[in-house]
Amino acid sequence: MNIRFFIDPRTDLPHIEEHRVSEAEVEEILANPVEDRPGKEGSRVALGRTSVGRFLRVIYVPDPEPKSVFVITAYELKGKPLTAFRRRHRRKPK
Repeated sequence: MNIRFFIDPRTDLPHIEEHRVSEAEVEEILANPVEDRPGKEGSRVALGRTSVGRFLRVIYVPDPEPKSVFVITAYELKGKPLTAFRRRHRRKPK
């Protein structure tokens, strides 16, 4: 998958770095999201857990080119959003 990142004009770095998220973590979430749903204005929201245990939300827009996306931002889920995510994906006892 081809992944492009929004570059912050103030820092000339990907915007995700302001949220202490690496490009590798974003790639990991996009490759295997737990949730991937519509966002605002044509965007998509992918949520998942990285291999090191961080829960992330990645906001992206699918590119017209197949298997290509433009990542707007990504950040760690904390507090109530994390609780809601865990509640939605809680394993049901057998």
